[in-house]
Amino acid sequence: MSEYVYGKNSFFEALDNHRIVMAYVLNDKAIKDRGIPYKIVDRKTLDRMSKSGNHQGYLAEVKEFRMSTVDEMIKDHHGLIVMLDGIQDVHNLGAIIRTCECAGVDGVIYKSHNSVKVNDTVAKVASGALEYMKVAEVGNLVNTIRKLKDRGYWIVGSDGSAEKLYTELDYDMNVVLIIGSEGKGMSRLVKEECDFIVKLPMKGHVTSLNASVAAGILVYNILSSRK
Repeated sequence: MSEYVYGKNSFFEALDNHRIVMAYVLNDKAIKDRGIPYKIVDRKTLDRMSKSGNHQGYLAEVKEFRMSTVDEMIKDHHGLIVMLDGIQDVHNLGAIIRTCECAGVDGVIYKSHNSVKVNDTVAKVASGALEYMKVAEVGNLVNTIRKLKDRGYWIVGSDGSAEKLYTELDYDMNVVLIIGSEGKGMSRLVKEECDFIVKLPMKGHVTSLNASVAAGILVYNILSSRK
């Protein structure tokens, strides 16, 4: 089974990782010596194939993205895994994957139902990061959390109703950071499994941040606090 990626960064990262089955480009100036099959097509064709996405003249049919396992993400010391509880927006998922890859996060986990999944838009927003980020799709977040607890991880959820600020927690431990859905936040069962719940301070009239922005702030705070 194959899928598509489009956009210059996503295209060339897939090329470097030998995932391209067939490339579709406006011209072959950058790829003619790269040893991959390709077709030169017009912009209308790329617009149609990318569903009017920002392809930048590059689109490729690629081998199916290989999902990782939770076990592949586990570390003995200073592990950091991001778990997504019901994220619905493809742009949020792509941006979170990009941030996590840039920050050196060990993996991203999301559930297989009632949430967005990896697709061509996610790959485009991730801007090539999907080629390097471990991503796992699981059937039950609670069971996965309990497994990670058994492997030495502490579960940190983010919720606006928490009493503790995100800067007030010592992250010198293996952490699973949970980001809830855009509208409802963490589900009740997932929240009950958290060892700690932290919040981002809201000083303005708007009471919540975009999920990918919140994830970025929390991830980099964890990394900076460990230093």
